Amino acid sequence: MAKEIWNETEPAHTEKEKYQNTIFFPIGQKNDAFAQYFIGQSYLAPISTEQVPIFNVTFEPGCRNNWHIHHAKNGGGQMLICVGGRGYYQEKGKVPVEMLPGSVINIPANVKHWHGAAPDSWFSHLAVEIQGEDTSNEWCEPVSDLEYNKLA
Repeated sequence: MAKEIWNETEPAHTEKEKYQNTIFFPIGQKNDAFAQYFIGQSYLAPISTEQVPIFNVTFEPGCRNNWHIHHAKNGGGQMLICVGGRGYYQEKGKVPVEMLPGSVINIPANVKHWHGAAPDSWFSHLAVEIQGEDTSNEWCEPVSDLEYNKLA
């Protein structure tokens, strides 16, 4: 009788819920506003919208954003701080850099780049937008499957 009473089963967790339990920051909501610039599903959670804008961006396995450029006349750029999973950052013409929790990438203004999850791992990074003069973002072409599949 005790087995019947105490035999509670835990509800099954989705892969997203399992991953959320491994990171400190929230995954957030589906990143629908920028979905056209991503291959795969990404999520966005605002961490700070005052003083220094900081967002937690989470990528499902295989998800990556398009090549893009953070333009600025002075200052500007972006900083990425990996807070979970495994992903990659690549500047145009350079070798991809693996990102693991604690990795920090400083991206100067006007540098073409992309970032996203490894094919077999969720990935989250804090995206810190660096203040600058006359800043804007330019979204470019997608990272091709041929380029991306070279990562493994």
